[in-house]
Amino acid sequence: MNAPHLQKLVIVGGGTAGWITAAAFSRLLGRNLSIELVESEAIGTVGVGEATIPQIIRLNAILGLDEYDFVKQTKGTFKLGIEFVDWGRVGSSYLHTFGDAGLNLASVPFHQYWRRAAANGHEHDLWQYSLHKHAADCAKFGKMDRVGNTAMTGLAYAYHFDAGLYAQYLRAFAEQHGVKRSEGIVQTVSRNSESGDITSITLDSGNEVSGDFFVDCTGFRALLMGQELGVGYQDWSKWLPCNSAQAVPSERLENLVPYTRATAKSAGWQWRIPLQHRTGNGHVYCNDFVSDDEAGDTLLAGLDTKPLADPRPIRFTTGRRDQFWAHNCVSIGLSGGFLEPLESTSIHLIQSHVSRLIQLFPQSANCSAEREEYNRRCRDEFEQIRDFIILHYNQTEREDSEFWRYCKNMEVPDSLRQKQQLFASSGRVGRDADDLFREASWVQVMFGQKGMPSSHDPMADGISDAQLTEFLSNVRKLIEKSVDGLPTHEQFIEQHCKAD
Repeated sequence: MNAPHLQKLVIVGGGTAGWITAAAFSRLLGRNLSIELVESEAIGTVGVGEATIPQIIRLNAILGLDEYDFVKQTKGTFKLGIEFVDWGRVGSSYLHTFGDAGLNLASVPFHQYWRRAAANGHEHDLWQYSLHKHAADCAKFGKMDRVGNTAMTGLAYAYHFDAGLYAQYLRAFAEQHGVKRSEGIVQTVSRNSESGDITSITLDSGNEVSGDFFVDCTGFRALLMGQELGVGYQDWSKWLPCNSAQAVPSERLENLVPYTRATAKSAGWQWRIPLQHRTGNGHVYCNDFVSDDEAGDTLLAGLDTKPLADPRPIRFTTGRRDQFWAHNCVSIGLSGGFLEPLESTSIHLIQSHVSRLIQLFPQSANCSAEREEYNRRCRDEFEQIRDFIILHYNQTEREDSEFWRYCKNMEVPDSLRQKQQLFASSGRVGRDADDLFREASWVQVMFGQKGMPSSHDPMADGISDAQLTEFLSNVRKLIEKSVDGLPTHEQFIEQHCKAD
């Protein structure tokens, strides 16, 4: 006899995680499922995730959102990458962009040609061949799929936006597509005595909300996955020691630049995210190396504009759940794990897990194969992103504080150490096939933080010195000409998506 068909999805918790889940499920599976989201206005959300990576464009396209309306309603701006200041050494900076540097030639990555030229005294650094870096330096932005008629890709981008407004925007979308919202705080959770599956939750109002499948979007509390189902948590603090953050909004930047900034501090780092109406700021740090008061003072001293509120503290432990899907419940967002926002992956992980859940969503309670596959993919993704973030801390020459001495000398996962050793030898990238971060990302952080590999790929010797010089010069001129024709970031927003 076939198991009964799943008919009711219950999402516990709102915020960005809850409403992305509700919006995506209502859009793609709304005909097959009744969807109810339970949240309480009395429970706040973390709500500091204001920077994204390009994958969010795919989510918006799936939902059918109008890009300019979305940016306008969330008071957003555009993002070409993240500027890292003082990470490799004090006084250094580089831009981790969403694009490639230069142009590959004969299937050989551009950075290998540049490495060959640099060894012979070439004066221009790798970012002189980055379309994104040149546009960012000029505070310019525009839609560009290709650079002229060449094979060089155009501007890949993401967004900065107000996370609270984004959740409101998605809530309106989800409710228009049939999602029911219920107000209330969960008091009790009922489970099937035989299977252990969750059958219903009871709210403080006394209302009972039953369902066939549950999504835990309750943030760090992990009300269902952690507290009720008892799924364990892997602590990654030995690799990512930061455990605290303070966030504060400040006045709008005078020059609206199209990139996030991450500035390394003595025991962590500070973010700056430009929005149309204000600037998002925060200090991520380890309170084993600096007090909360000192961290707050550091944050305020590092602001570029006047603060609009007092710093708001947040505590966290980097890591992930042992399982992301247990019984008939999946954790989405902070309830499933936390990787600090250094590379703006928090919102991506929400949409990635939601997309994966939709792909594997079971038709009945008999779903062990789907559950196992979902957990495997989520685990691999979390660990790949973990390694990339650890790279920023470990690939450094800094020894000016106890925190940085720890990070420089800590034992990193074997999966990361192998990548570091391969790149240090020949500039090659041992990237996993399904890694979120492209080869260009690994290259930019490796070069940006700790100098040159010992040698280059011998395939880059396939052209003469004269041809190499001409090739590099032509790439640089092509980029400069392309950026010259772009509007400023401010002008682009003014024309297409200026907030009211």
